[in-house]
Amino acid sequence: MIYTVDTTQQSNIDFAPETIAEEIAQNVRTILMTPQGSAPLARSIGLDYGIVDEPYSFAKTRIISEIMSAVAEQEPRAQITDIFFKDDLIDALTGRILAVVQYSLNEEVM
Repeated sequence: MIYTVDTTQQSNIDFAPETIAEEIAQNVRTILMTPQGSAPLARSIGLDYGIVDEPYSFAKTRIISEIMSAVAEQEPRAQITDIFFKDDLIDALTGRILAVVQYSLNEEVM
């Protein structure tokens, strides 16, 4: 089964997810939305936001790499299957990059 995390969607934190799949989805979303170094007592969680000053096309490539490595390291129960971007002209002109990440659960989790 393929799950999707859309970084453009707001979500609430659930301190007691009912399923492992919900817990993993929340963890992946947290990784994607957290600048590395900003979480107290867990400075390694999140993505390196040093990419923000790079040109748009380079930043997109680096973000893919950053997402792949961060999720593999920080939430190994999720296996990234696809990353794409919600590109539109305004986002390109303003330098805003909105990622949509699809993943599946590793077989050990199921």
